[in-house]
Amino acid sequence: MIAIRRSAERGHFNHGWLDTFHTFSFGDYYDPKHVAFRSLRVLNEDVVAPNAGFPLHPHRDMEIITYILEGELRHGDSMGNGSVIRPGDVQRMTAGTGVRHKEYNASPADPVHLLQIWILPKKNGLTPSYEQKSFPAAEKQGHLRLVASPDGREGSVSIHQDAELYATFLAPAQTVRHALQPGRSAWVQVADGEIQLNGERLKAGDGAAVSGEKAVELSGISDAEVLVFDLA
Repeated sequence: MIAIRRSAERGHFNHGWLDTFHTFSFGDYYDPKHVAFRSLRVLNEDVVAPNAGFPLHPHRDMEIITYILEGELRHGDSMGNGSVIRPGDVQRMTAGTGVRHKEYNASPADPVHLLQIWILPKKNGLTPSYEQKSFPAAEKQGHLRLVASPDGREGSVSIHQDAELYATFLAPAQTVRHALQPGRSAWVQVADGEIQLNGERLKAGDGAAVSGEKAVELSGISDAEVLVFDLA
């Protein structure tokens, strides 16, 4: 079964400095039909204006993944980490017992476009930690590149949950396939372009819950960027 969450159906707020879409309930947006999918709790698409960002604020008991689509995001946190996150980078922060962080657009002229992802950890009270890795576009072109996993295999960042995150770039007519083990589900999020998912047409901003299927098959209709979550 495939349940599609169209881009226009998401929660949407434009605060001027931040234009944000919420796939699942978040902050002032609440939809009892869309609170989470398996361990995937938050999937926000944010566009942050130049010289703007999120001031220092706290989190706890959450695996937070930042995925940059365009532009650059400057990160700082109470663990002493400071970095700039760019397209191709994946940042993972385990909030655990508590961490404070801030994120700002690193450019004075251009917006930054990103996906902010929260995954529920396998248990609460973990020690806060941070990890950031870069994945070249060539490794994702026509291939599902593992970028986050429980064991950090294939050079992916490590997350404290039985969940895997893959990223791919697809050209028109290019196809990739990901088998789903019995009892597992997938969430597919189209970051850019247009694809077919098991025969269903999805555009940028669309997402889909995939349950009871043997595999996820993605085919490019246009040039596209897609994330696939494999979830217990």
